[in-house]
Amino acid sequence: MAENTIQDQDVNPWSVAGARDESGNVASIDYEALSKKWNTQLVDQALLDRFERVTGHKPHRWLRRGLFFSHRDFDKILTKKEKGEPFFLYTGRGPSTGSLHLGHTIPLTFTKWLQDVFDVPLVFMLTDDEKALFKDNLNFEEVLHYAMENAKDIIALGFDVKKTFIYSDLKYVGGHFLMNAWEFSKLVTFNQVRGAFGFNESTNVGRIFFPSVQCVAAFATSYPEIWSDEPATERTKEIAAIQCLIPMGIDQDPYFRLLRDNAHKMRYPSPKPALIHSKFLTALQGAGGKMSSSDPNSAIFMSDTPKQIKTKINKYAFSGGQVSIEDHRRLGGNPDVDVSYIYLTYFEEEDAKLEEIYNNYKSGALLTGELKAMAIKKLQEYVQEFQERRKLVTDEVLEQYMKPRRLQWGDSSKTASTQN
Repeated sequence: MAENTIQDQDVNPWSVAGARDESGNVASIDYEALSKKWNTQLVDQALLDRFERVTGHKPHRWLRRGLFFSHRDFDKILTKKEKGEPFFLYTGRGPSTGSLHLGHTIPLTFTKWLQDVFDVPLVFMLTDDEKALFKDNLNFEEVLHYAMENAKDIIALGFDVKKTFIYSDLKYVGGHFLMNAWEFSKLVTFNQVRGAFGFNESTNVGRIFFPSVQCVAAFATSYPEIWSDEPATERTKEIAAIQCLIPMGIDQDPYFRLLRDNAHKMRYPSPKPALIHSKFLTALQGAGGKMSSSDPNSAIFMSDTPKQIKTKINKYAFSGGQVSIEDHRRLGGNPDVDVSYIYLTYFEEEDAKLEEIYNNYKSGALLTGELKAMAIKKLQEYVQEFQERRKLVTDEVLEQYMKPRRLQWGDSSKTASTQN
């Protein structure tokens, strides 16, 4: 079955779909098969134990529960933390609508947690250029507007302004960043990008070049101003040596396989970026898909009202329960496919309580309506707290995060002096 899933499921940076059997039924995404196909490492208990020893922090519940399940060289980041060597975080968001949905916030919230635990700078890329290139129904002015709205949503997740630089590609890319992109593009052949992304002779040249932009965002030399009060006038070997850690959905991995294959060829080589991959937050309809901005009924948006959240969960959330209460009490439900339970695995902090819910639903003691009510309450609280923070993000606050500047973290004055 795993072999068929590798062949049939479609996971790429622009769409995600599970495999289908001969009857057209959609299967869940086979993450282990994807990890094997793309040659990533699964997060295991030994890595979690080492994380706790090195950082002094209990692994995030999403790590403990395997929701961030795969990595490339995360162990090397822990070694850098042990040795007190500098590294930075990079992640991004492709703005195609004016509001984030619940699924978008998972890797972003996890990135915020990593920023707090590691005490390192973060660069946050808004790929408004990508969305205009890959979405025929969007123009560049529209996606730039969406980028600014999304940036305010991102700020509302709690990133530390002293350690965070958020930028729009359409506004920021130039200087050292663009020089890196051009140099990197010179190293990459069309056959490589075709193999990574399926491009062909009909693909517009913007799409073919864009991977160079997304890749070099992982180079410390693309942001000379964040490392010092007096930014280097040229790219330097010392800044290039600072490694990057990228939290992301597994669908974005093709970009960074391309980067890891070529980073060492740059004039000033950079270390291969380390990656940590998340699973997708399941669409309301269940297995085989992820929440999508293009399908409002598949997603809980961070702008939804409590009533909208309740309606969506009750109406659309796929249930693992039985047809009748009597059958459910007798046969029990299937929490592994129940969307309400899956959402609780993200938002219920206590492992023991989550296990109790799982066992009670499976035994039939907990009914589908009761499980949905639990999920509704958790999601309403999460979204409402976000919306309260979002009200505080003014244009002036946004400008603080998007201003190119020296970032401050840990003993950053010492780090800066070693890079000049």
